[in-house]
Amino acid sequence: MDVFEAVDSRISCRWFLDKPVAPEIVRELIVRAARAASGGNLQPWHVYALAGTMLAEIKRQVALAIDGRDPRHDEAEYPIYPTTMWEPYKSRREHHGVQLYGALKIDRGDAAARLGQYKRNYEFFNAPVALFIAIDRKLGPGQWADLGGYIHALMYLARGYGLDTCAQESWGRLYRIVAPFVKMPPEQMLFCAVAIGYGDHSHPANSFRSPRADPEEFCRFLGFD
Repeated sequence: MDVFEAVDSRISCRWFLDKPVAPEIVRELIVRAARAASGGNLQPWHVYALAGTMLAEIKRQVALAIDGRDPRHDEAEYPIYPTTMWEPYKSRREHHGVQLYGALKIDRGDAAARLGQYKRNYEFFNAPVALFIAIDRKLGPGQWADLGGYIHALMYLARGYGLDTCAQESWGRLYRIVAPFVKMPPEQMLFCAVAIGYGDHSHPANSFRSPRADPEEFCRFLGFD
């Protein structure tokens, strides 16, 4: 798979096959993604990789912690979204929700089903491998951008192995459980998780493609006459 196909075929995979990923592949993804650019070569990423019994245990603990309640109200250590959304971002986010819940045949007014789907984040959508990605608290916006570059490099590399991924900022809401579980030092902040596995492309949650804005919406071409 070439780099163009890897970028174009990446999706936020929301259900995975019950198929293991070889440990050596996971390690190679983590190592190779570190070639991502970072200002001053700071390499501001910290990764905690879980599989097997450790992954099952964190899922068990989280399931107990969120049983009977809505974790969407938990505050992360940073604002995942602005408190009030505006255009064009508001419409883009709402349309994505329409696509996802429409594919799953979950009615807009079915709050229980929508919450149930959200909670599947905390099962990693059945993925056999999960990464927790952290950053040092003292680092700034430039390093946060570099962290995103690392995460995207890892996801594109995963496509080279026929793997799918889902970056999940939702895990940032449960940092009080994750941090002690993986022995994350207090100077680090949990940014997100990344689910990795072989995507189940027959599952309705993976049956749609999120649209992208036309370039004229976000780019000004200057001097290209």
